[in-house]
Amino acid sequence: MAEAEAVRLKEEGNGHFQRQDYKAAARSYSQALKLTKDKALLATLYRNRAACGLKTESYVQAASDASRAIDINSSDIKALYRRCQALEHLGKLAQAFKDVQCCATLEPQNQNFQETLRRLNTSIQEKLRVQFSTDSRVQNMFEILLDGNSEADKLEKAANNLIVLSREEAGAERIFQNNGVALLLQLLDTKRPELMLAAVRTLSGMCSGHRARATAILHAVRIDRICSLMAVENEELPLTVCNLLQAIIDALSGEDKREHRGKEEALVLDTKKDLRQITNHLLDMLVSKKVSGQGRDQALNLLNKNVPRKDLAIHDNSRTIYVVDNGLRKILKVVGQVPDLPSCLPLTDNTRMLASILINKLYDDLRCDPERDHFRKICEEYITGKFDPQDMDKNVIAIQTVSGILQGPFDLGNQLLGLKGVMEMMVALCGSERETDQLVAVEALIHASTKLSRATFIITNGVSLLKEIYKTTKNEKIKIRTLVGLCKLGSAGGTDYGLRQFAEGSTEKLAKQCRKWLCNTSTDTRTRRWAVEGLAYLTLDADVKDDFVQDIPALQAMLELAKASTPDKTILYSVATTLVNCTNSYDVNEVIPELVQLAKFSKQHVPEEHPKDKKDFVDMRVKRLLKAGVISALACMVKADNAILTDQTKELLARVFLALCDNPKDRGTIVAQGGGKALIPLALEGTDVGKVKAAHALAKIAAVSNPDIAFPGERVYEVVRPLVSLLNTQRDGLQNYEALLGLTNLSERSDKLRQKIFKEKALPDIENYMFENHDQLRQAATECMCNMVVNKEVQERFLADGNDRLKLVVLLCGEDDDKVQNAAAGALAMLTAAHKKLCFKMTQVTTQWLEILQRLCLHDRLSVQHRGLVIAYNLLAADAELAKKLVESELLEILTVVGKQEPDEKRAAVVQTARECLIKCMDYGFIKPVS
Repeated sequence: MAEAEAVRLKEEGNGHFQRQDYKAAARSYSQALKLTKDKALLATLYRNRAACGLKTESYVQAASDASRAIDINSSDIKALYRRCQALEHLGKLAQAFKDVQCCATLEPQNQNFQETLRRLNTSIQEKLRVQFSTDSRVQNMFEILLDGNSEADKLEKAANNLIVLSREEAGAERIFQNNGVALLLQLLDTKRPELMLAAVRTLSGMCSGHRARATAILHAVRIDRICSLMAVENEELPLTVCNLLQAIIDALSGEDKREHRGKEEALVLDTKKDLRQITNHLLDMLVSKKVSGQGRDQALNLLNKNVPRKDLAIHDNSRTIYVVDNGLRKILKVVGQVPDLPSCLPLTDNTRMLASILINKLYDDLRCDPERDHFRKICEEYITGKFDPQDMDKNVIAIQTVSGILQGPFDLGNQLLGLKGVMEMMVALCGSERETDQLVAVEALIHASTKLSRATFIITNGVSLLKEIYKTTKNEKIKIRTLVGLCKLGSAGGTDYGLRQFAEGSTEKLAKQCRKWLCNTSTDTRTRRWAVEGLAYLTLDADVKDDFVQDIPALQAMLELAKASTPDKTILYSVATTLVNCTNSYDVNEVIPELVQLAKFSKQHVPEEHPKDKKDFVDMRVKRLLKAGVISALACMVKADNAILTDQTKELLARVFLALCDNPKDRGTIVAQGGGKALIPLALEGTDVGKVKAAHALAKIAAVSNPDIAFPGERVYEVVRPLVSLLNTQRDGLQNYEALLGLTNLSERSDKLRQKIFKEKALPDIENYMFENHDQLRQAATECMCNMVVNKEVQERFLADGNDRLKLVVLLCGEDDDKVQNAAAGALAMLTAAHKKLCFKMTQVTTQWLEILQRLCLHDRLSVQHRGLVIAYNLLAADAELAKKLVESELLEILTVVGKQEPDEKRAAVVQTARECLIKCMDYGFIKPVS
């Protein structure tokens, strides 16, 4: 009864639909749906109700009903088309397109479906064009960002999109043309940190590499406003504004390395005025009390990066001269700041160190003595002007300034120490009752005692005073600094066992106290860092370094400090120095016995080596460091920001890595802990010595490790250049040899790597080492060439006329050294297999070619013999005349003897190749098979 009623209601609905009473029709279909469970009827009812929905513009209901019909029958063409129509009206063009595509597949001849398909395709393309047009995107982003009611996730997405867009030339130009700078200034006015950051980053992107746009933005935003943004008490914003200013400076000074022509060049004729204005504002920031510590640091970073010359070969140092004349006193004021005095400017832990580095760079950038004398006079006038018997604070600032300069240009600092009253004032402040005075004086004494002669003077005049302060002070900050002072004085003799400054056992006591402070996590980080600095001096003593690596808690505490998220320059340098001392990776002068005898005869001091500095002890210390996880700490240190990780620190880290890589058994551990990846940046940036040491460590790893594991992904291509740099006559034999081994291992992996080695112009160097008299170097170079000849461009070098490359390989096949023969024969086998021309060329380069080939085919070493037989086969296959020449020689007899042997497991390849050669001869008809 129910099913019959449902059918009746369906017919009733159809009648209403024909009379265009769509609402009544929909009601009839709805009633019928409640009465039936028949799937075919259900599908029809839903499909019909969807048609009613389309007529009454109830598109959501229509799409839903059509979907239900499709769920019952997926190929219901009417339901698919009705859902397509509903979705089109709802603006869901992509989904509608899919439905009509299905319809057109089911009924290809239906013109209605084809027309709808074309119409929807056009609509989708237009929508995409509008949606992705840059102007529209820019407008939408600014609307979202400037709408106070926008949702947080939409804001974030719009901000990120704007930043990404600004980094593309077309996007940056569209933002600029669409009044973008004014809108970005509105974002800055919102005072909301996330929007301000987005605005500054977008401005940075727009300035990068475009001088005219950078000039316009500088004038629109104004340098004073940019500096005020950099001055805020916030870690992230000053850094972001610093990047903006750097982008502007790079664009104005041409550091972006892009060429500007035509209109672009005409728009900006002279940028010197703008650059000078930026410099003046940065110098003013240094002494302003309104500037935060982070802002001051960023101003110093910008001056450090942009004022001194990048290359001393450039003659013009006018920027440095300008800063010395107009800003040196301001920089000295920052260097002389004493945090505990009420007049102190806002500082971070790094501010004074950055100022010292700037003074050092400015001093190094001076070209002549008159310029250096002028620099020194400004410093002298500033310091002597601070001395005041009536005002102790000024005296403290004067000594703090000297202390800061001693951390920069040391020669200048030494001259200032010679000023009347400076050393006396240091000693007087040590005896002061005020803790601030003692703190400054002790630090100054530490920095003053770097030279042995100066240290000896302080040992004579100041040690008793330091000891007295150490015993009496209750202030931990002073105590640790005094301890470091004593540590530095105690290590003034360096590694020389005979020049100990203190009594036996004193340095061990000092080191024990340093380790105790280092392990005490309740002590503030700054104090613990001073403890590391103390160990950096004391570990020059072999007893101290041996005790330190055995004290696992102290060692791990130091490594954890190095891995901290915000390390400073001093901690990284101190940790690196301590590790250099523990691994004995510092430079040691070679001891010449004759000179030692001469020194003893003339009663001169002869340096003595400590028994614990011998190789066995060093190897044991390296094992302990690796076990303590030193590699992960070094990897974290390498990732530190360039402002913190100085070139000198990079060199020290490279020395440590090289020492750790010395034993091949340890290299697997180093790779597993990320040492391979960490070495790459050290080999590409830093001092020349540091880059060579890091490249040598990379070579040691590349020689024995699987490159895919040691240098995963694209990093492996970065390893090639450092290794190629070691193929140099200025490098020692071991560096040459291990670089060749590393390149051999890399060239075996892929043709892309062989191509990279070729592009780095390593081929001439590899060929040079193939001429070497040294057996191992010649062998390593030949093995590398054996891998390289697989590359087509290398093969073209051998094919070219007018060179002896092929002759060299053929002659090396005749060497007595099995390994050289094996590598050379491999190279020759691959070359003759690749090009018939080289088969002919081989017979022309030397008259000994046939004799050498016969020797290879009779070789005792199976791998060499196999390669020789492959060469013979390649020559036979190349040409009938060439094959005839070979058959007429003794080679046929050799092939017959080898081919007749029983092919056991080891000789199978050799015998098989000989037989293939004989078959080739039979093919030519030179020999006949014996029945």
